[in-house]
Amino acid sequence: MRHNVYVIRLHPDVLKSRKFRDENPDHVPGKPCVYVGVTGLSPDVRFDNHKAGYKACGFVKKYGETLLTELYEKYNPMSYDRASEMERKLADSLRKKGYAVWQR
Repeated sequence: MRHNVYVIRLHPDVLKSRKFRDENPDHVPGKPCVYVGVTGLSPDVRFDNHKAGYKACGFVKKYGETLLTELYEKYNPMSYDRASEMERKLADSLRKKGYAVWQR
């Protein structure tokens, strides 16, 4: 049980990307834009890696602002299988609340 889900707040300018907007047709204006991921590292280290361009999501590298620990901390740590499932569930839950979500 050494995997973690994490959520990163993205700057709203990410909405200028058609690819991002197309993935989030039900985004509620004013709700946060986020990236949801899973990692075998601590979320802090993984965020730093994204920002440094190491195994990075381009949206996080360019628009990543901060970890939103209140959205994921209670779930960690867990097995890889559980983390992968939680990544999808958390992304879906945030979308239903009007967030714009990128998750791969």
